[in-house]
Amino acid sequence: MKYWLMKSEPEVFGIDHLKQMPEQTDHWDGVRNYQARNMMRDQMRVGDQIFFYHSNTKEPGIMGIMEVVREGYPDHTALDPESRYFDPESTLENPRWYMVDVRYKRHLQRNITLAELKQHQSIHDMPLVRRGNRLSIMPVTGEHWRYILNLETI
Repeated sequence: MKYWLMKSEPEVFGIDHLKQMPEQTDHWDGVRNYQARNMMRDQMRVGDQIFFYHSNTKEPGIMGIMEVVREGYPDHTALDPESRYFDPESTLENPRWYMVDVRYKRHLQRNITLAELKQHQSIHDMPLVRRGNRLSIMPVTGEHWRYILNLETI
């Protein structure tokens, strides 16, 4: 099993949206970065655990946990001319973009903010806290996963 962090703006699709979906499950679409796409397409597996991170908000941070319930498959929004994620270069025969399905597991007991995470030397090498990292999907080591979960009750 692997661990991940996936960012979303709470006004667009937050953890509460996922919790309210049928079976608390939805597809994670609209990723338009090749490195993030490759992680979803090639590395994410059913059962992998994911931190749900709210970005572009007053206090960005980790809000909860979800899990992969369907491995990477072509992102249908890239084929829809009405979608804001439409990509005319993507086709059924040669899809450019991929997505995974995720299921809500739980909210954290509290929001673990980016500002707080940056204060912990034990996770200084985590991509999220490094300067200039803007990927919407990133791997999390097992060590970092456990460390962050321990922060939940502090």
